[in-house]
Amino acid sequence: MTLLYFIIAISVLVVIHEYGHFWVARRCGVKVLRFSVGFGNPLFSWKDKHDTEYAIAPIPLGGYVKMLDEREGPVPEHLLDQAFTQKSAWQRIAIAAAGPIANFLFAIVAYWILFVAGTTGVVPVVGEVKDNTPAALAGLRSGDEIIAIDGEETTSWQEVSWQLVNFIGEDASFPMIVQSDSGVQRRLEVQVSAWLSDSEAPDPVGGLGIEPRRLDIPAQLGQIADDGRAQAAGLKPGDTILAIDNETVSDWYHWVEQVQQAPEQTLLLTIDRDGQQQAINLTPARKELDDGEVIGFVGAGVQVPELPADWLRTSQAGIFQGLSLGIEKTGSLIGFTLESLWKMIQGDVSVKNLSGPITIAKVAGSSASGGLESFIGFLALLSVSLGVLNLLPVPMLDGGHILFYSAELLTGKPLPEKVQIAAIKVGMLLLFSLMAVAFYNDISRL
Repeated sequence: MTLLYFIIAISVLVVIHEYGHFWVARRCGVKVLRFSVGFGNPLFSWKDKHDTEYAIAPIPLGGYVKMLDEREGPVPEHLLDQAFTQKSAWQRIAIAAAGPIANFLFAIVAYWILFVAGTTGVVPVVGEVKDNTPAALAGLRSGDEIIAIDGEETTSWQEVSWQLVNFIGEDASFPMIVQSDSGVQRRLEVQVSAWLSDSEAPDPVGGLGIEPRRLDIPAQLGQIADDGRAQAAGLKPGDTILAIDNETVSDWYHWVEQVQQAPEQTLLLTIDRDGQQQAINLTPARKELDDGEVIGFVGAGVQVPELPADWLRTSQAGIFQGLSLGIEKTGSLIGFTLESLWKMIQGDVSVKNLSGPITIAKVAGSSASGGLESFIGFLALLSVSLGVLNLLPVPMLDGGHILFYSAELLTGKPLPEKVQIAAIKVGMLLLFSLMAVAFYNDISRL
């Protein structure tokens, strides 16, 4: 299913991006020879009345629009006026920019739909503040609700995270407005230094020393993994863990803590199954985490109760307000992506944050499992990233072509072929280097 959702996500965004090039090229009088979704020999194809071939290819990592171009071979005299190279520099710039612009327009429409349909998030109430962390030093307390960060309203934990990511890698001080459970509001000043700059997977909320309010969850099993230690011991979905080695288990978190502390140690469980108590011996397997820590693991999932209604907050916008919010959201994501790239170049943010197709596939799968709202939000975010990446002034990308055509506008003639070839080689080196780092990061995360 992860692979399926990855193919769906990439295919949707490729079609949108390439259709932008295609639509503007047609309006500029350029003959389009092929519109391909995917790379490689077409699995199947068809042609329209303009003799344009539409193809579906087997490698779902991109796509392309092939236009009539004198640089790729002789062009018949009667078709010369439809060649891409015969168009003005302004028209070629418009065609190159149309793909990324289509990605941004898609993001605006996607967020517009989400805002009008209504979005639901968990109210950002603090559960625990760890000692000697930026949040603790600023005066944040358990039970506080985070109302605003740096002047921006935060109605959910997702919005809190989005505001905090702006400060990753920085030495900064920013205001936070919080409200206690008694309704009293306070203004705090949070200070961070080179914040999360070396983190491979930054957690902005946890990085401040904050743990969100947790629901009281009983130690009741919801899922049992096949071939895991829990299944081998005879545990079943619905079982409630009452005690471990005759010590009462207070909740799910206590149960997890006890299991993690006992790799390859036999535990005597007292469980409740259908109203009757039973004793079961369980030996957690040994599992090593990325940081080298060894924990116990049994392969059992929690039976999650529904969140109370007052823990959730739903926001819904009107049609025009939703459009405005969609534009604002897309604009902020464009700025965030560019700022993150710049921080990475400066070394303020670790290159370990670069992700490739494996991570995209995993996120596509997890977002799809979270429902349509989550998947659409993921597509919008990825669409913005794709648009920004393609606009970078790197040869081989749309931004590199725009750079060449802009230079032609300024000088009145195309850049020398030798200069273009050399720039393309440099661009290929940069792209392949970035791809190598992204693939390395992906594989490391596995």
